[in-house]
Amino acid sequence: MTAAPSQEHSTALLTDHYELTMLQAALRSGAAHRRCVFEVFARRLPEGRRYGVVAGTGRLLDAIEAFRFDEPALRALAKAQVVDDDTLAWLGQYAFGGSVCGYAEGECFFPGSPILVVEGTFAEAVLLETLVLSILNHDCAVAAAASRMTSAALDRPCVEMGSRRTHEQAAVAAARAAYVCGFATTSNLAAGERYGVPTTGTSAHAFTLLHDDERAAFRAQVDSLGAATTLLVDTYDVPAAVRTAVEVAGTDLGAVRLDSGDLLAQAFQVRRQLDDLGATGTKIIVTGDLDEHAIAALAAAPVDAYGVGTALVTGSGAATAGLVYKLVARADDDGNLVGVAKRSKDKAGVAGRKWAQRRYGTDALAAVEVTGTGTEPPVDAHSRTLLVELVREGTVVGREPLVTARERHRAALAELPPSAIQLSRGEPAIPTRHETERP
Repeated sequence: MTAAPSQEHSTALLTDHYELTMLQAALRSGAAHRRCVFEVFARRLPEGRRYGVVAGTGRLLDAIEAFRFDEPALRALAKAQVVDDDTLAWLGQYAFGGSVCGYAEGECFFPGSPILVVEGTFAEAVLLETLVLSILNHDCAVAAAASRMTSAALDRPCVEMGSRRTHEQAAVAAARAAYVCGFATTSNLAAGERYGVPTTGTSAHAFTLLHDDERAAFRAQVDSLGAATTLLVDTYDVPAAVRTAVEVAGTDLGAVRLDSGDLLAQAFQVRRQLDDLGATGTKIIVTGDLDEHAIAALAAAPVDAYGVGTALVTGSGAATAGLVYKLVARADDDGNLVGVAKRSKDKAGVAGRKWAQRRYGTDALAAVEVTGTGTEPPVDAHSRTLLVELVREGTVVGREPLVTARERHRAALAELPPSAIQLSRGEPAIPTRHETERP
């Protein structure tokens, strides 16, 4: 277990106006204290995706702990007249006292998977909706993109370097999610400090342009960082830069980086040149608007690592995981939980609190995602339960080291059918089936 990163500010205003107006109306009607169950799930995966990835769970647990309406938050709500005085007084005493379970971080999910289940009174649970969705929709989207990229990269490491292409705090979250899904390092120092993600970096084109010539720039970097550093060789002329790099650093030069042009052709040319110069151990790192498709296209090239930025932090075409937070059960007048669900034509839900299992075929690969209401069937050698306890009566119990989520994702992806890592369009890797309630 690891300690939660410190929270400098309340997270209570990271929510939507209507969460509080619903609360006020429910307090007045007396329904606010009804026991309720909310579930987070995706109705469908983004187009072309074969699986989703749960990420952001650790960040969410920290955010729930910090979800308190402190004096600055209450003053802001009062000034804006968002809610009445009675509701402000209630919010001043708010602390989530319910329970949360969900798919463990790093786990794969599919349409209909109840990846998070929040249980408590309506008042305390409904307030978490926006916070839950903003964290999970972002982090799960980045994680799914990262998983596809590391799968395409095979055993070659990927470096996260998208901080300059997104919001400054989203950059930290993206680096964390990418690490869960196999990225080796990040350029983001805050992700290293907060979450222990390994950081890396050398120099940009500006460093080369600062100096009178390329040789002077390379000499300055090697003198500072040693011959094992990575030299950026595409500021001017690549063959000339490679030759100069080896002359300056020697044949023990750690790596060269290519950031533009025809990366496939250049990788072969640079590899031949390095080998001819005796730098047979010098690696080639490629960057420059890479996504999973570009990485896959470089599979046959003599590339040793990939640096990925924009496509990763924007979800590689799917900036949100499409998750929703829906009420699926509430207490009736006698206190018994009854299933409820939206019935609109295009967004009909499935009523009732769900359990979830992954079931396996004789080949030990996942065959179907099964959800159901009522008593969960027993687990055997061909199935496993997916929901784990995260919060118990307001206390976080599911915090874990980030490396555990990273290892879990590797194992979860390995148990999916081979079609899961195909980049072509297709259906989810396994179907989701809902079973009727068991007695």
